[in-house]
Amino acid sequence: MSTFTHPNYAVPITLPAGLSQEQLLEFHPFRSWISTLENSLGLQVQNHSHPFHQDPYVLRSVTVQSFDLFGGKRLGFLKLLAEVTNSAGEKLPGSVFLRGPSVAMLVILIPEDAPVDTDERYVVLTVQPRIPAGSLEVVELPAGMVDQEGQFVGTAAKEIEEELGLKIPTSELKCLSEMAGMSPKSDDGKIQDGNLSRAMYPSAGGCDEYIPIYMHERRVPRDTLSDWTGRLTGLREHGEKISLKLIKMQDLWREGARDAKSLAAVALWESLRREGKL
Repeated sequence: MSTFTHPNYAVPITLPAGLSQEQLLEFHPFRSWISTLENSLGLQVQNHSHPFHQDPYVLRSVTVQSFDLFGGKRLGFLKLLAEVTNSAGEKLPGSVFLRGPSVAMLVILIPEDAPVDTDERYVVLTVQPRIPAGSLEVVELPAGMVDQEGQFVGTAAKEIEEELGLKIPTSELKCLSEMAGMSPKSDDGKIQDGNLSRAMYPSAGGCDEYIPIYMHERRVPRDTLSDWTGRLTGLREHGEKISLKLIKMQDLWREGARDAKSLAAVALWESLRREGKL
């Protein structure tokens, strides 16, 4: 193990064997995490109404416990322990799994022969093995990891093409998370943690992952709708074993009840439609 001091935040960081300082500092999820955290800690001092203003918490140290390499060389996942305490010695939970952001895609298909004002909509879901969940058949909204500092909308379009077989221009994708207009200020005008991304955080108690949800709606021939269910897709060379499932939009909340992305998409889609934004 080795220890160095972060060049920007003067925080001591301990690394396990096999992981270099350069690899860590070039890992975008780590850079994003420590920057966001330090900015959030700074709000304690700036905002006199902050609940921790009188005795602010400080990031004292970071210990990287383990890491995974993608392709044997690119840093992919990181497990670390952050020591965050105040002057009284009170500690905040700091066990962190870093994997970076992902994108989720709500793809809605409407039969071409349906009326203009139809409520007949279908959503494409994926069914695939998810070993961390202990299942070989997890039903969920299509999603994919964002590579390093890649573009979210570009990643969404790429994942739709790889998993669903649809080639969609990025200009035709709508980001429901952005359209929701999340604000860094609360109703009383006080500054909140505006450093967080406009996205859904599925497991903020232990993981940095956040997921903006994109949407695309298109009309297709009714005869082709039946072709979607059971179609095998995914990049086999990446270990993806994906089959598709087509369901009615009105059933998404039930079919995707185990999938945070599906539930978030339903809430955003219905609320934006109710406000006349879709």
